[in-house]
Amino acid sequence: MAKRILVVEDNDLNRKLFCDVLKANGYEVVPVSDGNNFLATAKKSDPQLVIMDIQLPNVSGVDLIAQLKADSGMESVPVLAVTAYAGKGDEERIRDAGAQDYLAKPVSIGPFMAAVRKLLSD
Repeated sequence: MAKRILVVEDNDLNRKLFCDVLKANGYEVVPVSDGNNFLATAKKSDPQLVIMDIQLPNVSGVDLIAQLKADSGMESVPVLAVTAYAGKGDEERIRDAGAQDYLAKPVSIGPFMAAVRKLLSD
């Protein structure tokens, strides 16, 4: 059975790219364009991995990671954070919220898939 990955990304092109690459590698993908319904979608879809954009409209990806990790049924789901905003201290702040790994945009396919495989094999 294919592992399910929740892709939270507001940019249509990035979301499509992530989803297409993951599907081509045999994963089931649940795309989410809006962080407001993230936790409900995560609970309903029961993903084995969450790929989280950090800069979302209306809500921070860091806050969403913290919400996921605070939920008793979802706290063990690994999170791969991706962000174009990679300032000093950001990686630490994102990891402190509960992300297991972090990639700065633009994301290259090789490192992206390596990070996905690593998080799903733990």
